[in-house]
Amino acid sequence: MMIKNALLLGGSGFVGTWIANRLSKAGVRVTIPTRRRERNKANIMLPTVEVVEANIHDEATLVELMRGQDVVINLVGVLHDHDSRLPYGKGFAAAHVELPKKIVAAMKQAGVRRLVHMSALGADPAGCSEYLRSKGEGEAIVMAAAKDLDVTVFRPSVIFGIGDKFLNTFARVFKLAPFFASGGMKAKFQPVYVGDVADAFVACIENLATFGQRYELCGPKVYTLRQLVEYVRELTGNQHKKVKELSDLWAYLQAGILWLLPNPPMSPDNLRSMDVDSVASADGQTYPGWNPTALEAVAPTYLGKVAPKSKLDDFRYHAGR
Repeated sequence: MMIKNALLLGGSGFVGTWIANRLSKAGVRVTIPTRRRERNKANIMLPTVEVVEANIHDEATLVELMRGQDVVINLVGVLHDHDSRLPYGKGFAAAHVELPKKIVAAMKQAGVRRLVHMSALGADPAGCSEYLRSKGEGEAIVMAAAKDLDVTVFRPSVIFGIGDKFLNTFARVFKLAPFFASGGMKAKFQPVYVGDVADAFVACIENLATFGQRYELCGPKVYTLRQLVEYVRELTGNQHKKVKELSDLWAYLQAGILWLLPNPPMSPDNLRSMDVDSVASADGQTYPGWNPTALEAVAPTYLGKVAPKSKLDDFRYHAGR
């Protein structure tokens, strides 16, 4: 199979920008649909990438976008939904459940067979949060289509790297606040580098052995949330600032208040997600040849107190270079 054209859904996001860059370097023509083209400067500047304004939730539009494509990569995901309900709100349903259904149907109609789908570690239709339940439902829809399509599913832990909203959020709190206070400090994560995730997505496209498979993408080391926060505190030169763990009551009160912000850094559903450790499972399948980059090898380059190169890299990232 020779991949020449790729439809990258969710390509304007953090991981999508990295994957678009990898595909462009490989000479693949990439189409990235977005609601606001002017907000995608990093991708517009890539030589083989076309950013088009389109509503991917419209079924007819989705079919037209897929015509002539060799692979569809779905990265669409949301972390928050203000329409909280059981089993999940309308926002989670639209992004994580209904869209995968539409993607599968549109691929069949357009005659595209190859689908690479971004799920999440801990995704489960019976999970402890709306996010994990909706992600689990979407993953199940994609895997059920494996009899008709060539499907690969990835389940990453939290993803870090230049431009992330994970470690950078901790750094911003230390910059603005006299201390860091949060619930879920004992929750465990196995952070994975965005460059490794992008490499796996691109490498699997033409690998027939990955068809019908589901892979966990995790870094080489497990950390508690407290350990990660304290590491960012050290990197940013804020050792004098305290890290405090909130009780469940205060943690959910804090999350509820933050949830009201336009771009909330935390929500009650995020806290519920942390009831399940985001680490490799005993029976999970690792991507072939997986050799993940250590957090300590990358985080200092963009979070370090003295890291002039990281500033240049950050400018290049946001400029699309």
